Order: sequence, then structure tokens, then C-alpha cells
Amino acid sequence: MESPTPSFQASLIQRVLISTFHFVNRFIPWYKLPSYIGAINLDALRIELRANNLHDGYASSAAQGNRIDEPLTDKRFLNARNSDGKFNSLELPRMGCSGIRFGRNFSRVHTPKPTDEELWNPNPRMLSEKFMARESGTFIPATSLNLLAAAWIQFQVHDWVNHESSDEIYDIPLPPGDKWPNDHMTLPHTKPDSTLHPSDVTCPGYKNTNTGWWDGSQIYGSSEAATQVLRTTHADGKLLLTKEGRESFLPRDAAGNVMTGFNDNWWIGMEMLHTLFALEHNAICDTLRGSYPDMPGDTIFDKARLINCALMAKIHTVEWTPAILAHPTLQIGMNANWWGLVGEKLTKLLGRISKTSEVISGIPGSGVDHFGVPYSLTEEFVSVYRMHALVPNDIAFFSAVNGEHKSTIPVEETLFTESQKPLDDGLSFADTFYSFGINYPGAITNFNYPNFLRDLTKPDGQHLDMGTVDLLRDRERGVPRYNEFRRLLRMSAPKTFVELTGGNTALAQQLSDAYDGNIELVDTLIGSHSEPLIKGFGFSETAFRIFILMASRRLKSDRFIAGQWNAETYTKEGLHWVQYNGMKDVLGRHFPELKEVLKESKNVFAPWDKLPESLKYGGVETNAPKGK
Repeated sequence: MESPTPSFQASLIQRVLISTFHFVNRFIPWYKLPSYIGAINLDALRIELRANNLHDGYASSAAQGNRIDEPLTDKRFLNARNSDGKFNSLELPRMGCSGIRFGRNFSRVHTPKPTDEELWNPNPRMLSEKFMARESGTFIPATSLNLLAAAWIQFQVHDWVNHESSDEIYDIPLPPGDKWPNDHMTLPHTKPDSTLHPSDVTCPGYKNTNTGWWDGSQIYGSSEAATQVLRTTHADGKLLLTKEGRESFLPRDAAGNVMTGFNDNWWIGMEMLHTLFALEHNAICDTLRGSYPDMPGDTIFDKARLINCALMAKIHTVEWTPAILAHPTLQIGMNANWWGLVGEKLTKLLGRISKTSEVISGIPGSGVDHFGVPYSLTEEFVSVYRMHALVPNDIAFFSAVNGEHKSTIPVEETLFTESQKPLDDGLSFADTFYSFGINYPGAITNFNYPNFLRDLTKPDGQHLDMGTVDLLRDRERGVPRYNEFRRLLRMSAPKTFVELTGGNTALAQQLSDAYDGNIELVDTLIGSHSEPLIKGFGFSETAFRIFILMASRRLKSDRFIAGQWNAETYTKEGLHWVQYNGMKDVLGRHFPELKEVLKESKNVFAPWDKLPESLKYGGVETNAPKGK
């Protein structure tokens, strides 16, 4: 049995709009239309996606999973986030909480468990070797972004998604002549959820161990018990930080592991952003204490968390996204997601012009809508956020005071318990943020996975090629192959490899050889890395279709963003904090040394202006930009 059909239906006017742009797009794609018309085109596309590409991870016949009722015994959570994600919806209290299944963007009929032949054909390790390996000296930079943009998306993904591992193990077949140590690579299966319906045998569901909400669970944890460990005394509402000289650090356990909400896949980029937004939480607490001296510490914590999370959601929506999708139509569209088409200035001046229209006045405060399907993040959403190519080989570090080059450190030397190495070697957090601001990330394309991630030993002893893992996980979880993925999004599917690659005949031949001439076998990840990019885009249009659906859904389903967007929930000061602050303000508040270099910055996730000494640096083996 397939998942229930979405009950959301487009209105007559919306259907006319969709049909009109279907006709227009036969001749002119949305990204070649004038910007405001293109933005309307994208809105029509999003409506169509909402009607067709939201599917529950549970079968339709039983009251199970996020449909299970649960009484709200603690009235605190009427106006505060529960760390395990419960009670964001008062009607479906378990919706989006940790332990609920990932949903799907396609009907479960199209996402079955693969056969053994489908799982291993073609060999994923062979594909990783052919299409992912970043050869020495061949780093492909994304020159419209900086390394902070790469760290940011991992920081956010850690808030949203995490699968359970099973005790069952894949023994990954290696292609002839492979040089992998010991001729043996293993990987735990993704643990399937219990079989709740006969259809779960042919299409298993998988639990998300994180909450699916934009609730900062990477900082605060995905359970109330975890949150309590990360807090100071309850009187001040703050998060634990340790002070060493002028710097504040996240606490660590006896084994040297950082204590925070989610510390998997840790490196210096995570150290920086987790610390920054723990500092931001504590700064919000100070402001609230100053305005409300009698407010209980637990209430201060709850309000500060709401404010901090909303600020992160806003930064992602109106800053990070327009940086990685630097197209004029997207600048309008993503700003409209938050501010509406009336824009930031008018919204700040007059408040919401329209009480309910997300198009006119933005999603915050527009009213919650799940579009006929209980909210969850989806397996396809996880798939399109596989962005390991963003990670460079090395990071060049500079002084935030004068720009002097201090050191160049391989990223692999900043992993896991070594994430503080640059800071222990004399750099400040201000130095590391400045350095991330002027270093480039990798482009999301073929032949650009960092080789240390393709030869990675994790703290638990697993030795993995993450390129192989990415391909295997998509197949294991039933993510359709590239052509079918596009058809299910009502996109054209290329008939030839040359068409797929936009005329790159050399790449087309490599793909044809690897996939034995069968274009229907091309994996979504490799196909997305092979298709030509829209001008200004940092990732494929195929991935973008999932993005425009789910980016707004994360906001529109959230009671604390689309619903209770008011001073009673956030406080007057809290709403002002969110609406009048951005990433530049957060950085300048905690690291004043950065204010001057960021003065002219229009987007913190684009390459920063360089200080004088940085301009002198040649960077023979670095990815640092050589000038503005």
C-alpha cells in the first residue's frame, strides 16, 4: 500500500497559474524570465509540488507514528519548544518529534526497498573512484561562496536529520584492482522502523533521531534530558561555556568530545558555529534579564531558544540561500519567504500587510499549514543535501586584525577531538571566522570530493569512503535514480548522456561507460553533479526542486514561526532581535574585531573583503581567494 495521497488541492486560480507557466516554460524556463515574473513562476511551481510531492512515511490505514495522540501535561510547552520536538503541533503532538519516520517526496510505490542487484549495480565504490575523487592539485573552488557557507549547511543539517544504524552490516563489494586496505569495506545498514503495516516490508520506513523542526537541536539536543545537561544553573537560562582567557569554549567530556546537542562528524567549522550560537543564546538571555528582571530562569531559557532558532531560520532563508543560489529570481523568492513581496522595509514599518498571505507578507505569522500531509523531513531532502564536495583539502588561517597569514592546516587535522587544534595553536575565534570568510569551499560537482573523506577513519573505528556511502545510502533508502527522480518532479528526463551533461561529450562517455550505456541507472547524486548548472546556482536544478518545496515547508508547518509569531510568545525584545539582526550582527556582537572587515559585506556567506596582509598571500596549495 502506498502512502496516503496528499489532500491539499490547488485553488482554481492557482491551477490556472500553474497551467499558464507550464505553457510558458515550454519556451522559456523560469530562470530566464524577468525576475519578478520568474518569482511568480516559482510560486506556481511550489504550489504544484505541494499538491503532488508530499507523502507521509506511514501507511494510510492505521493511527500510528505522528498520528498518535499524547496529552500535553506541562503547559510550559504551549509557548516553548520541547527538546524532543513534541507539541509543536497541538493537534498532532508527535509530528516532527525525534523518533518519527522520515516522509517522502514521492509515493511509496516509487521508493521500494532495492533488490540486491539494484543495490550494487553499478558498483558504488567504482562510481566513487571514477566520479568523486579529487586528485592532488585539482581542487575545484566555488568562487561565489566562502567556507563559512559550507560549514553553515552542515551545522543546519545536524539540526534536521539523522538516521539510526542497524546491527546488520553491508560487506561492500570492491571492484577489481581496488586498493582499499585489506580488500574489505563494511558499513552498518540503516535501521528500518518496526513493521507497522504490510507495506513496510516492501517499502521500509526509517526514523529521524533528530527533531525535524528548526529548533536548534544541534545546539540544544533532541531530548529534554540532553538539554538539561547543557544548561548552567537554571537561574540565568544560559548554556554552558568555559572561559579560557578572552575566549569562550564549549565544554568537553573526559574523552575530549565536545558537549553539545549533536557532535557527530565534528571539525573546526562545527566548533566555530556551535560556539557562536551558544554565545548568541547567552547574549539573548542577558537582554531578556535586563528587560524582565523577575522572569524565571526557565522562561528566559525558553524565550532565548525560540529567538535564537528563529534567527538561524531567518539567516538560512535570506542570507545563506541567496548566496548559494545567487540568481536574481531567488533573491526575490527567498526574501519573500521571510518578508513577503512587500519587502523588509515595509514589513518592519507597518507589520504584516496581509494577515494570512505568505506571498504578500511572508511565512512568519501567516498561519500554519501542512498541505494535507503531517509534517516531516523526507528521505529525498536528505539526499539532495549530500554536499561533501564543499569541504576543501586545507584551510589557510589569517589574523583578523591585520590579515597576516598564520598557518595552513589540512581539514583532516581538525576532525573530531582535534577540532580545537587551530585555536590551541594561537588563533582566536575571530581569526578562524575571518579565515573562513576569505577561503573558498569546493564546488558541488563531479571529481571534487576531498580524498580524506574518501579514506576516513571515524572515532568508532569505521573506515569509510564517504562517496561510496552517499551512493549506497540513497539506493538503500529507496531514493529513485536520476531520471525517475526528475520524472516524479514533472521535469524532463534526458534521453542520452550527452543531453544529461549539456553537451560535455567527455563526461557523457565516462558516464555511459560506468553505467553500461543505461541512462536509467544513473544515480541521482551523480546525475545532479553532472547536469549543467543554472547561472549563479551552487547546486543542480534537480536538487533545487526538492529545496523550494521543503525550505518553505520547514517554516510553514512550524507553530512557533508560521503560527505564534507574536510578542506573547517571543517577547517584544525577542521579535525585534530576530527581525533586526543577521549573521553580520551576530559575528560583530561576539567578535568585534570582525566589524570593520564586514562593514561593506552584503552577504556574509560570499567572499569577504581582505585585510592588507591577506592580499599579499600567494597561497600555493590553498584555496584562499587571492583578492576581491
